[in-house]
Amino acid sequence: MWKYLAKRLLQIPPVLFIVTIMIFVLVYIAGDPVATMLPADASPEEIAQFRHALGFDEPFYVQFGNYILDLLRGDFGESYQYGTSALGLVLERLPATLELATASMIIAILIAIPLGILSAVKPNTFIDFFATSFSVLGKAIPNFWLGIMLILVFSVTLKVLPVSGTGSYAHIVLPAITLGTAMSAEITRLVRSSMLEILHQDYIRTARSKGLKYSAVVIKHAFKNSLVPVITITFLQAAALVGGSLITEMIFAWPGLGQLIIQAVYAKDLPIIQAAVFVTASMIIFINILTDIMYRVLDPRIKFN
Repeated sequence: MWKYLAKRLLQIPPVLFIVTIMIFVLVYIAGDPVATMLPADASPEEIAQFRHALGFDEPFYVQFGNYILDLLRGDFGESYQYGTSALGLVLERLPATLELATASMIIAILIAIPLGILSAVKPNTFIDFFATSFSVLGKAIPNFWLGIMLILVFSVTLKVLPVSGTGSYAHIVLPAITLGTAMSAEITRLVRSSMLEILHQDYIRTARSKGLKYSAVVIKHAFKNSLVPVITITFLQAAALVGGSLITEMIFAWPGLGQLIIQAVYAKDLPIIQAAVFVTASMIIFINILTDIMYRVLDPRIKFN
């Protein structure tokens, strides 16, 4: 396993390097950000001076070379909008995004695992119908629509939860439910299918024939052996939450990384976009490696080749 993990760790630098280069090229193709950074009545001389100050009047290969040199030093530059370190801004917003992603994942797991187990244990019943319907609807409903509906019901009509912002545990409830719904739908479907397959295995019938309680068979034998695919989808969904919370953060004015990225994209703020993509990609790679480790912990028979 250690040899496998060492190989995975050695793959991280080139992957991150390629990702950051792709972002630079895409932003460069998107056009000159100076037009969005200066007022509409700026004179041609002011535009030229500003472009020169930022180095945008240099040829592509010069800009690219300077960019690579800064990247190798771990310097993502200063934000065009805020005039401060882009990486510092990203790391400042990251805890809020991690807090929201963690809360969403907890909600998803608390809903999905019991619902998936009950659906598998009681097939073709109302609980099974409810679980499968929830799985379909949870994946089909867009996050932005669900977020708006939750605001209308719980904030505008019932006035029991705040509309947006941060400051208390109540502020995280609606955005966490919005993000966690799609994740819980996916986990519910996978728990149900994994449990249904395992409950029909011979060793489950053997355990039942020995007189073990059905609840003990379900939890200690069936659910434990179905955890590998469940852990896989849970960690992959967690990685998606970190990088895919942009719209939800905008709807609820959550001061996280997603809101910062959207603002940077509108302003074509390359340093922030680059730093945010780098940090997000690093976290996704780390989560994937952690998933591989969990495989071996849950099932020692798994070999890494």
